[in-house]
Amino acid sequence: MIEIIAKGTFKPNCVEIFKQLAHEMIVKTRQESGCVFYQLCRDASDPNTFVFVETWHDQAAIDAHNQSPHFTTIVPQLADLLAEPMEVKLYTIIE
Repeated sequence: MIEIIAKGTFKPNCVEIFKQLAHEMIVKTRQESGCVFYQLCRDASDPNTFVFVETWHDQAAIDAHNQSPHFTTIVPQLADLLAEPMEVKLYTIIE
């Protein structure tokens, strides 16, 4: 399985819009067959910083997610709300 941690800091005046878009992404992504876990967390010390924590069965599931209509529609909208580029890291789950 593969874990993805995607961290983004959003412009303060864009946080509510981000949360609405993120909610749509979360609901639709959790329905994907290759998605094991998909959660959004807010930084306890910075209310403008959020982290998506994702667990996927395999790379094929990630590839399918990245090509899904909700991903290709929502992610470009999120990019416009960012205060700085999003940091995305992939990890292989060991245990």
